[in-house]
Amino acid sequence: MGRNVQTIIIAGAGLGGLAAAASLITAGYDVAVYEQAPVLGEVGAGIQMSANAMHVLSALGLSEAIAAITVRPAAYVFRLHDTGEEISRFSLAEKHERLHGNSYNQLHRADLHQILVDCVRRLKPDAITVNKKAAGYEEDATGVTLRFTDGTSARADMLIGADGVKSAIRNQLVGPDQPSYTGDAAWRLTVPTPNLPAGFMDPVMSVWMGPGAHVVMYYLRAGGLLNFVGLVETDEVAEESWTAKFPWEKLKADFAGWHPDIQTVIDTAERDQCFRWSLFRRPVAPNWCTSRVTMLGDAAHATLPYLAQGAAMAIEDGAVLTRALSLRADPAEALQLYQRNRIDRCRRIVDGSTANRGLFHCSDQTEIRAAFANRDEGANRDGWLYSYNPLTVELV
Repeated sequence: MGRNVQTIIIAGAGLGGLAAAASLITAGYDVAVYEQAPVLGEVGAGIQMSANAMHVLSALGLSEAIAAITVRPAAYVFRLHDTGEEISRFSLAEKHERLHGNSYNQLHRADLHQILVDCVRRLKPDAITVNKKAAGYEEDATGVTLRFTDGTSARADMLIGADGVKSAIRNQLVGPDQPSYTGDAAWRLTVPTPNLPAGFMDPVMSVWMGPGAHVVMYYLRAGGLLNFVGLVETDEVAEESWTAKFPWEKLKADFAGWHPDIQTVIDTAERDQCFRWSLFRRPVAPNWCTSRVTMLGDAAHATLPYLAQGAAMAIEDGAVLTRALSLRADPAEALQLYQRNRIDRCRRIVDGSTANRGLFHCSDQTEIRAAFANRDEGANRDGWLYSYNPLTVELV
């Protein structure tokens, strides 16, 4: 089949944009990635890559690099916030790989980002240009021109908006979104494992559930770092930024009365390295495409973090888009094939993440026990979430 798309611009060099670039370059497209930041990098801390995303990363030849820095948790464990009593668990590690054909990995976002930067640059050394913030685009019958805020522009056969929750591409394609505050704020901090008591926590994904809050803890960097994310209900709406620092004393107060293990982590944290940001809910974009422009990742379907699938969805997007372009010579048809095969899955994940907010913030122990009494969280996720393979799923 002859290609009507040869050159592709990607706005945004985050995890989704880079993974898409690597997939597309590998498939033979000439890709240019433009990133608004002056220096390539990633903020944040922990990120989880289940098999559905790992299929793509493995196909790009990144399994070995990931294995060197990952933690593969034995289980997903749900606990009561004060006593630490285990309410539910499901197996990961070997079982996850056996069921789904790939591993479950817990990584530092910055490490995965660097792996993807290196991958793209191996494939095309000059693929990424920094300090180029997208302002908008003009599209015609033969291609699309991406305009930057510095007055320059770039032209290609197709444009992909991977420019995050504040996407200029989404703003033009479907209009401004209408984010609504969830009522939650997310604390983030990391603690070097040697600073914690010996044998502090097994290598598991640990979720502590309490009234009006929950905590997620797991290891990063081959076990050398503990990642802590604390989600609290608050009327104090703050900046939607992963780099906004808040006083340690507020963190301590938010988790007063919680289990001694939670107190140990908080007390060990660096006082000036406690970050907190407000969480906003955004609707999945009703349309992702024009004839030559589309979106992926947070630009199309930003999600709350309660299923740990935001970056995984973006990586899936890039793989399915690459396949769609190989199946349809006409750009508009290819983009519709991509959207048609992604929108329902992404909406289900976004809705599921929103629902988990309520599950993790039950008002008391009785409600928590009732919520988990007839719930098999592992079987549910294995059945539809982790079992998805973007490289082989039928595109219709």
